[in-house]
Amino acid sequence: MKFILGHKIKMTQLFDENGKVFPATLVLAEPNSVEMVKTEEKDGYKAVQVLSGKQKKEFRLEDLGDLPRLGLVKAGWKKGDKVDVSVFEEGNKIQVSGISKGKGFQGVVKRHGFHGGPRSHGQKHSEREGGSIGATGPQRVFKGKKMPGRMGGDRVTIKNLKVLKIDKENNEILISGAVPGKRGTLLEIRSI
Repeated sequence: MKFILGHKIKMTQLFDENGKVFPATLVLAEPNSVEMVKTEEKDGYKAVQVLSGKQKKEFRLEDLGDLPRLGLVKAGWKKGDKVDVSVFEEGNKIQVSGISKGKGFQGVVKRHGFHGGPRSHGQKHSEREGGSIGATGPQRVFKGKKMPGRMGGDRVTIKNLKVLKIDKENNEILISGAVPGKRGTLLEIRSI
């Protein structure tokens, strides 16, 4: 299974030989060490716990479905094995998971994309309000109603990204597109 933990450095651009520009994210992926190997017999599932700096993550080996067919399972993971950026190659399809930026308490216009009320015809102070929130029959607000509240800070997975470049000397990966989180966010990078 191709995977590594890394930290988001910054967004940048990559130009190809035709002058076409690609948005990209630079990720620092220092060598990870295997801290624990979980087996079906002892733990009830197969997983590898990986350490990057002081942060640990667990990669379940059955999450990607038919792994032996995909050729992604390394036979015999052992504690102390190292995973570095050389497991990926330029052009690999990957998915990246991380915690998105927290945006605090937001209203319905920003949080859910509501349009707000009309700017005229008797509207005084309700341009960005959500409007009526319930029906008169049940006399309650239904669960799941889109309302103001905390936004961001969720685990987000972006799929179908591509590895654009790999710098093995500096342990950096250049990934196409945007990935979740602010600078310094811990990211899980997996092959698809």
